[in-house]
Parts: sequence; C-alpha cells; structure tokens
Amino acid sequence: MTTKAPTFTQPLQSVVALEGSAATFEAHISGFPVPEVSWYRDGQVLSAATLPGVQISFSDGRAKLVIPTVTEANSGRYTIQATNGSGQATSTAELLVTAGTAPPNFSQRLQSMTARQGSQVRLDVRVTGIPTPVVKFYRDGVEIQSSPDFQILREGDLYSLIIAEAYPEDSGTYSVNATNNVGRATSTAELLIQGEEEAVPAKKTKTIVSTAQISQTRQARIEKKTEAHFDARSLTSVEMVIEGVTAHQLPHKAPPRMPPRPTSKSPTPPIIAAKAQMARQQSPSPVRQSPSPVRHVRAPTPSPVR
Repeated sequence: MTTKAPTFTQPLQSVVALEGSAATFEAHISGFPVPEVSWYRDGQVLSAATLPGVQISFSDGRAKLVIPTVTEANSGRYTIQATNGSGQATSTAELLVTAGTAPPNFSQRLQSMTARQGSQVRLDVRVTGIPTPVVKFYRDGVEIQSSPDFQILREGDLYSLIIAEAYPEDSGTYSVNATNNVGRATSTAELLIQGEEEAVPAKKTKTIVSTAQISQTRQARIEKKTEAHFDARSLTSVEMVIEGVTAHQLPHKAPPRMPPRPTSKSPTPPIIAAKAQMARQQSPSPVRQSPSPVRHVRAPTPSPVR
C-alpha cells in the first residue's frame, strides 16, 4: 500500500464549557502509515504532567483530549498535530470556560424536505448553549449512529446529518435533541424520499407527445410525396387530361365533325357550322316540343251520353 500524508476528515471544534464541567476535543485523522499525534495549548505541549487529569487517546483514526474538570485557567487555543513519514497536518480550536450557564437553543431548526431516490440529503441545525450541548439525531425515535451511510458532522455550532444516498425507506420523522446540564431542546422535521416509480407518469407524457410529433411528421412526408408524384407527370399528359375533361363537360365548345365535301366550291365556314351545331344541341327535342299526330289518334275518346 502506498504511503499517504495525514489529513483531518473531521477537524477539531471549539468548545464552550461551564466551569467545573468536562470539556472534550475530538478529531478524525487518516493517513498511512498511522500518524503520530501530539497536543498543544497555546503552543505548549500537553501531557498528564503539564495538565493534571487530562485524558489523551488515539484509536482507529479518532483522537481525543478530555479535561474532566475545567477551570478558567484551562481556556485557550488547543492544537492537534498528526505526523508520519509522508507529511504533517494540524487542526486548532478554542476552549472557553465560563461561570454562566445557558440552556440549549436552536438558532437554525430542522427543515422538512423532499428528495429523489439516490440523491444526497443533508439535514442541518445550529445549536447554542452553555455548557456546549450534547446533540443527537433520531429517525422515528431511534438514535442515528454516525456511519458511512449516515454521517454526523459538527462545525462550531452547526450540526449536520448527511445521508450519502437516500432511498424511500429513509423517509420518516427526523429529530434533533440538544441537552446540557441546564436544559434540553428538540427540533423535528419530515423527510420524504420519492422512488423511481413515481416518475413514470412524466415519462408516459413525454412518450405521448413524441408519438404525436412523429404522426404529424409522417403525414407531412406523405403529402410531400403526393405533390412530388403529380409534379413528376409530363406537361403533355396534364394537357391531354384537361382537354378530355373540357370536351366532356363543355361539348358545345368542341369543333363540329363535318363530312368532307370535296365537290363543293364554297364550303360552309367553320364558325357558322359550329354555331349551327350549338343551336341544335341547345334547342329542345322536336318530339318534346310538338307531340306526334299518332298520339292524338290513339288518345281515348269520351264515352257517349246515355
């Protein structure tokens, strides 16, 4: 395994402690080989000899410094230094010891929210109090322990619960309890994680719109092909069709078919012949205009008077 310089995955956080109570500093460190850890207050090395009763530990990447009973003299800047063969890293925070007290108070409460499956979710609160409150997160009344799936972080008075990848089963009622020796405060909110099946109607709507657009495109293509088919016909064929229709619908405009008279020296002009032909076609039939004499003879005669 390659070497890696020390880094702080969770740096030190400043602490406000009531005089006579305990104060705890904690940091999370990564690196290979495992770093060596040292503590300092205002630049001076801390040990059981320099600070009686202090408890210092480092295990599984977690470094802790605990002062069981603080006094005003313990106030100052505390620094942790991690060192290995690949490098060095430091983190610093303040310790403020006060004689006053204040119950926990949420300056920023939990907010209800809705998120999609697979997304990262972050729930934040800001808590103040003297001494510094102990803050815990719960889901449906069950305490949440920090893990790769549910990370609990603190930056000063900001406490955060981070769900790396949320799923519908993570939905529920989330709460934060802040407690110190003078009081307790709680903030509650709802978290809803939407599953993939809830997005199906939107996909169906998109599919319907796409289908309608495809149908319109196909109809336009058919119309264009039809127009192209008629444009591809020759002009002569179109003229022949038009002439045939004209001759059928307007017979009076067609030139008359006159039998040839080669022996005549003065043939009838075409214009006169056309007019005569038109007059014959427009005039009513002789049978309809004057009834036949035979019809008069056959007509029924009145019966003799008796």
